[in-house]
Amino acid sequence: MDSKPLPVGIDNFEHLITRGYYFIDKTCFIKELLDKKGSVNLFTRPRRFGKTLNMSMLQYFFEDMRTDDDTKKDNTYLFENMKIMEAGEEYLAHMGSYPVINLTLKDAKQPDFTLAYEVLKWQIADEYARHQYILQDERLAAERDTYMEIRMRRADRSAYNNSIKFLSQCLQKYYGKKVIILIDEYDVPLENAFTQNFYNEMTGFIRSLFESALKTNSSLEFAVITGCLRISKESIFTGLNNLEVISILDWNYGEYFGFTEQEVRKLCNDYELGQKYDLIKEWYNGYIFGNTKVYNPWSVIQYVKALTTHEEEFPRSYWANTSSNTVVRRLIELADDSVKSELENLIDGGTVEKPVHEDITYSEVYERMENLWNFMFFTGYFKKTGERMGEDDMRYLTLAIPNREVRYIFREKIMAWFEHKMKTRDLTRLHTAFVNKDTQTLEEELTAVLYETISSFDESENYYHGLVAGLLSGMKGYRTKSNRETGKGRCDLFVKPISRRKEAFIVEFKTTKKIKELEPKAKEALQQIEDKKYSLELADDGYDIVGNYGISFCGKDCCVMFRAGTTP
Repeated sequence: MDSKPLPVGIDNFEHLITRGYYFIDKTCFIKELLDKKGSVNLFTRPRRFGKTLNMSMLQYFFEDMRTDDDTKKDNTYLFENMKIMEAGEEYLAHMGSYPVINLTLKDAKQPDFTLAYEVLKWQIADEYARHQYILQDERLAAERDTYMEIRMRRADRSAYNNSIKFLSQCLQKYYGKKVIILIDEYDVPLENAFTQNFYNEMTGFIRSLFESALKTNSSLEFAVITGCLRISKESIFTGLNNLEVISILDWNYGEYFGFTEQEVRKLCNDYELGQKYDLIKEWYNGYIFGNTKVYNPWSVIQYVKALTTHEEEFPRSYWANTSSNTVVRRLIELADDSVKSELENLIDGGTVEKPVHEDITYSEVYERMENLWNFMFFTGYFKKTGERMGEDDMRYLTLAIPNREVRYIFREKIMAWFEHKMKTRDLTRLHTAFVNKDTQTLEEELTAVLYETISSFDESENYYHGLVAGLLSGMKGYRTKSNRETGKGRCDLFVKPISRRKEAFIVEFKTTKKIKELEPKAKEALQQIEDKKYSLELADDGYDIVGNYGISFCGKDCCVMFRAGTTP
């Protein structure tokens, strides 16, 4: 068994290697970058798929790193026994040969533009501080004052707009070589700015920063940018003709973000968990980047680590809280009957077909349902199972939920949204009908609720049981108890009045896939209540009057029957 610790949340390449963490070798990413010779490369991948660690790896490979006393650091040892070392001298010649600017924008999630801008100034100032040793060179005497103004965060707005370009010019003058620019999570401040209502201000700043650094910068060797979503050229990358976008639809670089099947099998074998592979595959596989099948690396590492502590640990949705699920709720809130039907089909394992738009802005995400579908696809909520070119020259994708983890997110978020909505719904008519044994009205109310919400029917009676129990739980003067063991079995639901002088109720649920079986199933539920003597607990609890409900469901239709019961 491999004794190396598993790197949960470790995104610094040097720390991962020097501290002995388990590492899945992605160093051929370096070779492919050099082979493709892209000038400005934008990689869009979902959150927690290894973007930051890859950027750190690029920095440690390419950068001519210096200490404060201008001593060069040799990082060759970090790449010992890795695939890139077998690529040949033409690739190894690039190791430690370039000045590198490495900037992350992921910390700029703030409630207003002023605070977000200050955080970005700190990030830029930190990168200036990392390279401050270059000011010892007299060739940079003319740049020293401007450099220190930015370094100490005292410069004006125009200086920060131009700060990456200026730093690359200083580095080129010092090293005599052009600069590699790495920008990680470039769209985090844009997404946050949109949700916090200062999108235009943030877009203006990021556009200026990128235009100077990536479009008009003669000191640029090449750039690598990462994010979740491709923001249209008109919004951020204005006039950037040398931009190459590598999204999850592109076949290039497919295996470098996330884990491949072979890598996950090896991980399981290394930790003597081969018997858990199928379960891991069911929960965390399902993504397709280009033509490569990919597992969610964040969740795989988390679960394997949990299994090394307790081999019977159940899988869970580790990815659920790593990014905002606001878009899921928004999709549900905007859903008409057609979209609800599509979501239900997806949750039950089906597919939908949608046109793909790679060039959208955050401000456009909620303008059309098509944009929401696209946003959710590119951020990891759906996978591509097929595609075609339509007669309208649009590219259409067949989408599905990738795995049980994401399916769980949909169910949980949908149910949380539904419960919130039910709290604001007037349930007086439903409650009154239940207590008065008005089966027709109760049937109408339950059917109306079913048609309003998004449902999953593959959970059989459990789904409907939870639904009705939730609807009745707030009924004034009554308490609900589920799955009580009584008589010769376990009844679905007791509804007990606080006063024992009033009538108590037993509810039994049945489901069917055929409309014509609704009434027979409701009758079967009533007969089960009597045959298994579910009223025994109520009698022991002091209730003399008991009524029995048999409720059957078929999709969004139901049948409600009532029969006066007896207590022993």
